[in-house]
Amino acid sequence: MNDIFVKSLYESIVKENLQLYKDLYETTNVTSKTDDYWKKAIGFYDSLTDENKDTLMKIIEQTMIDTISNMLGVIDGSSTLKDCSLEPKLLLDSIDTEGELQDSFLEFIEERDSNS
Repeated sequence: MNDIFVKSLYESIVKENLQLYKDLYETTNVTSKTDDYWKKAIGFYDSLTDENKDTLMKIIEQTMIDTISNMLGVIDGSSTLKDCSLEPKLLLDSIDTEGELQDSFLEFIEERDSNS
């Protein structure tokens, strides 16, 4: 069950959002109404070579993977939150994930990388 959950996390959060970001950077028309952040971000993206655009997307992807891994570590109890003594627990269909989500997620990422 953990395997299904972590694969879904990757597909829904990393893969879909990475495509969304890429589409935003490549298709957004900057106008006077465009937020300053996006004007700068799109200007920066447009200034990159194709190779550097790919590198930026890989950096964004790795950042999302690291963030998910850290969050799962908190849920698993292997990582702690500053000034927080609460102990989280995640159940999938009422079944305890037994503190294995971070490991399952990282194993999924390793398998994905080895198959690329």
